[in-house]
Amino acid sequence: MGGGEKTKGAGGRRVGGSTEELGGGAEQARASAEQAKGSTAQVDNSTKQAGYSAKQTAAHPEGDVAVLGAGMHPWGKWGRSFVEYGTKAARAALADAGLDWCAVQSIVGADTVRGGYPGYVAGATFARALGWQGARVTSVYAACASGAQAIGTARAQILSGMADVALVVGADAAPKGFFAPAGGDRPDDPDWLRFRVLGATNPAYFGLYARRRMALYGDTTDDFARVKVKNSVAGAANPYARYRKQVTAREVAASAVVCDPLRLLDICATSDGAAALVLTSMDFARRHGVTDPVRIRAVSTATPRYPRTVLDLPDIATDSAAAVPEPETGFRASIAQTAYEEAGIGPEDLSLAEVYDLSTALELEWYEDLGLCGAGEGAKLLRDGATALGGRLPVNASGGLASFGEAVPAQAIAQVCELTWQLRGRAGARQVAGARVGLTANQGLFGHGSAVVAVR
Repeated sequence: MGGGEKTKGAGGRRVGGSTEELGGGAEQARASAEQAKGSTAQVDNSTKQAGYSAKQTAAHPEGDVAVLGAGMHPWGKWGRSFVEYGTKAARAALADAGLDWCAVQSIVGADTVRGGYPGYVAGATFARALGWQGARVTSVYAACASGAQAIGTARAQILSGMADVALVVGADAAPKGFFAPAGGDRPDDPDWLRFRVLGATNPAYFGLYARRRMALYGDTTDDFARVKVKNSVAGAANPYARYRKQVTAREVAASAVVCDPLRLLDICATSDGAAALVLTSMDFARRHGVTDPVRIRAVSTATPRYPRTVLDLPDIATDSAAAVPEPETGFRASIAQTAYEEAGIGPEDLSLAEVYDLSTALELEWYEDLGLCGAGEGAKLLRDGATALGGRLPVNASGGLASFGEAVPAQAIAQVCELTWQLRGRAGARQVAGARVGLTANQGLFGHGSAVVAVR
């Protein structure tokens, strides 16, 4: 499966089917390679590829892993177990890769936080659901960055030679309403404190960021509404999105105020959903006839630097910069910068980006943090149409969290699924023409920043 478009194997290519077939014959490899060439020829080598040079490709081959499969369970409120969602996404990713579950040597689960066994050890949970077969298991928790850190863990295992084939899975059955901390008194937990001491829900934080943009840069509620309108157009074309209806700026303005200045349609929902990826070594991909797969080139898991002078929940105060100068690059900007440096690219090389739009105002902030424009210029970039489908650099061509809602362990993986389908040229009506390089970015509580660079 790929963005709702039916495919055969990675990028439309079949890659073997069972453990026995993994030693497949030369005929199959030659046939797959020929088909791969045909698929590659269909990609529009637009001017965006110029910045993504052959020199950069040659400079970083040792850090690449192949994405052979991508699969998702649709987002919504389905009333079933997250294990069911994740298992379906995993099977879809395996089918997309043309691989049997028994070919997987490592499974990395992005944790679903629950008060008992299944949620806290997601790797083993999904391995058990798919059927014990001896694979190595790992479970990762990094709040909203869990999925990207799970991808980073699987990539590290592949690059170190611990595994040739890894399955990454994240899934959630989210509660209704605002996210709240787990029960019990934890006065040393800043997340618990910000709820109990400040009464600051996540939307309160989103509202503070929006007000800050209005005060510093002159952004307006109309600008915020434009983000929702843009993302709803993309989401309407995505069969996995929860909200598949285009909305107008007037509808955003008419929705209820949640945390001034943000309204209901400015803020993402909480959702059930799942996403999965099959990652392999480049040697494995080549041995099985996939000569031009989508590749993960960089995974950033940046943390903040002292002092932090911008309020960032769950922190309830900022650091003083009286004695220590502020870092040259702020935390959110460092998330993308670290990925750019590892991949050997810059923002000018991007074809598209998937960012963590918890609110409409936060998407504008990401434009600047990713280096797509200067500080305070995000709203202008949006008004010019640059970040819309058909624009110079589409952002959230999937529809973003505005169209999906939060399924915390799955969302960073879902972002990479979208990049995979876009870079294969199989994203249907939301396809970005000539897509060659994509970036994801998101941020989890407690200093978990993550970004992934995928290339084709």
